[in-house]
Amino acid sequence: MKLTMASSPHNHSQKSVSKLMITVMCACIPGILTQAYFFGFGVLIQLIIAIITASLVEAAILKLRNRPILPSLSDGSAWLTAVLLAVSIPSLAPWWVIVVGIVFAIGMVKQLYGGLGFNLFNPAMGAYVLLLISFPVQMTSWMPVDHLLASPISFLDQLTIIFTQTNSTGLTLDTLRTSIDGTTMATPLDTVKTAVSQNLTVSEAMNQLQFSAYAGLGWQWVNVAYLIGGLYLLKAKVINWHIPTAFIGALALCSAIGYIADSGSQAGSLFHLLSGATMLGAFFIATDPVSACTTDKGRLIFGASIGVLVYVIRQFGGYPDAVAFAVLLLNMAVPLIDHYTQPRTYGHGASK
Repeated sequence: MKLTMASSPHNHSQKSVSKLMITVMCACIPGILTQAYFFGFGVLIQLIIAIITASLVEAAILKLRNRPILPSLSDGSAWLTAVLLAVSIPSLAPWWVIVVGIVFAIGMVKQLYGGLGFNLFNPAMGAYVLLLISFPVQMTSWMPVDHLLASPISFLDQLTIIFTQTNSTGLTLDTLRTSIDGTTMATPLDTVKTAVSQNLTVSEAMNQLQFSAYAGLGWQWVNVAYLIGGLYLLKAKVINWHIPTAFIGALALCSAIGYIADSGSQAGSLFHLLSGATMLGAFFIATDPVSACTTDKGRLIFGASIGVLVYVIRQFGGYPDAVAFAVLLLNMAVPLIDHYTQPRTYGHGASK
């Protein structure tokens, strides 16, 4: 019997890496469909562009490295990166935004380190941060919920906007983002953050059209949909419970303490849990088997630390959402966390 050394991801199920990746992508379907329902079919267009670009970039780099293309491409890791990045950017962002992001994610964050199993950082989140810092206007042009728009945007208009930045009648994205009350809406997280900086209370900020009782319209259901997909991954034993539970628990605890301390300037736990990329980050991003911790104790520390950082950056940082930054910062700490949380070797310390 021949023993071989292999890089992560390691799993104890009978599923191959490709089946695991396909399962994760399938679990994203409820969230993707919910996003498309509330924010338009642009997310599906971005998804197609991302998958095609990821396939081409992965194949090109494998060719340059003299590696077999089909086996590596068919493992599905490049497609999963494309899916996660596509659902993380505004649905009507210019086509070149997702192309630049995918080229960086696959070419730099993944393949530069040696391919699947060797990357130190989550490729999708590495690309997201690059795009957010480099193209802040395009990356923050999120659409309000469809029924709040001053005029509806057809599928053809969405396709035209993505490739030309104007619709068939020449209207720009900024004009089309105008809501029925004549204002250009920001995301719920950004709206609350801006309002608090202007000495308004959280309740005053949430007394606007794009909010429900608990969080932003559309966004809360997107998070619920990704939660459902995440629970399916837990049931299928594709991911472990440690990271998402610690992530969600730490974020809920920190936001609850903040709300109790100052309910005027800090939102409650439900708002944080149902806003932004919370559930997508907890179940689909932070649980990346390559860039996350490998020990059970380490996973708890890793997930809880991400949850704390998400709260701190949302509350005190310069960006309204913080999942990508928190995940990348903890990716750097993974070797240290794993080193100090290794299980004791059987028989260690026994008397001779």
